[in-house]
Amino acid sequence: MKLVTYLSGSRVSIGAVEPLGVVDLSAIAPDMLSLIDGGPVMLDRSRAAIGAAPDAIPIDHITLLAPIPHPRRNVMCLGLNYAEHAKESAEARGREYKQHQHPVFFTKATHTINRHEGAIPFDPTVSEQIDWEAELGVIIGRGGKNIPIEQAYDHVFGYTCLNDVSARDLQANHSQFFKGKSLDGACPLGPWIVTTDEIPDPQHLQVICRVNGVVKQNANTAVMIFRVPDIIAILSRGMTLDAGDIIATGTPSGVGFARKPPEFLKPGDVVEVEIEKIGVLRNRVGE
Repeated sequence: MKLVTYLSGSRVSIGAVEPLGVVDLSAIAPDMLSLIDGGPVMLDRSRAAIGAAPDAIPIDHITLLAPIPHPRRNVMCLGLNYAEHAKESAEARGREYKQHQHPVFFTKATHTINRHEGAIPFDPTVSEQIDWEAELGVIIGRGGKNIPIEQAYDHVFGYTCLNDVSARDLQANHSQFFKGKSLDGACPLGPWIVTTDEIPDPQHLQVICRVNGVVKQNANTAVMIFRVPDIIAILSRGMTLDAGDIIATGTPSGVGFARKPPEFLKPGDVVEVEIEKIGVLRNRVGE
């Protein structure tokens, strides 16, 4: 299923995207986190509701929101999880490349969440080096601690497109990731969550980023250094993962700050993150 959170009039609901439109699932659960919390039982009820639905709402009659508009806690992210991106980052910073033996983790604040077609805020008094990062997002479906790697996929609810928008000057100024990654609206997410039955293997998905129609990033999740099961197993060691947690799995090479000369987003630019079997997440840079 492709599951969405959407706005129709003044009402926020969840639904499933079908060929003729969106089937409302608000009778199953009040919001996406409640649906995720309900586990396989809720998913089965959702599939039954889709089959019994008399009609669907045309998708152009609604506004798609982020699938999880208000996560319970910060988005958990991996840095430098594609070797070519790690190399370009090291070169751009004048450092020697050395592959990390362990994942580089950081988080993005909850207020970063943005929707498909939502404006990415741009305030030159805050940052003039806003960069794109196309990423596969993983949604945890069943919480757990010390999750064995061979059971990791059992804890995944689904996958989505994610743009880890980054303020590079703030990253440099503060010598860490959090502030430069956590500006309001700096985590577009969506346009929907695709459940795991449609993507049994997330390690063979093409990830593409376009800026104003020009391809900037193009790689496959097969070349991730740490794959989805690795990430879940390592992240959950001694730390509980909760249902509804969002994990950003890292970005491929081709980001703006590492280009020669560097490129950064400006107001009016349109950024698209396209991931095979999921769809296209599109955002315009605003004022």
